[in-house]
Amino acid sequence: MVRLREYYRDPDAPRAHGLLPAAFATVRNPAGQVLMVRRIDDGNWELPGGRVEVGETVAEAVIREVAEESGVDIALTGLSGVYSDPTHVLLDPDGRVHQQLALCFHAVPARPDAAGPRPDGIETDAAAWCDPATVPSLIMHPAMRLRLQHAITAPLRTHVD
Repeated sequence: MVRLREYYRDPDAPRAHGLLPAAFATVRNPAGQVLMVRRIDDGNWELPGGRVEVGETVAEAVIREVAEESGVDIALTGLSGVYSDPTHVLLDPDGRVHQQLALCFHAVPARPDAAGPRPDGIETDAAAWCDPATVPSLIMHPAMRLRLQHAITAPLRTHVD
């Protein structure tokens, strides 16, 4: 499988030539657990989310990505952070190099009584509700770990467009 390569605070990273807008969600269930997915390509756990496609809003993108990667329908409740670190560079399999611009949202399951999360088998091979205390033991990219930590510890911002 050809995969995306991520660089973070790496002085040897290739130079980015464009921005890649992405959206992720920290989804918390009524028990306070966080929805996490494991990527097939690198085995890292992360918040569900992904690229914003042309023609959709960031809110539409994150709702779509979470449903695709985990099978969980969500309702957004606020913004947890905006991440635009120029040292976070993504090298696509086709050779394009982007700086990631990520918007991270707080969310809840739209149907709390729905079936549990399930991976899509395309991008994710696992999806699970995780207790925030166990999250530090998961293998995770440092940029994603920072976003998750901020979302769990930061106050909720309540405006989402």
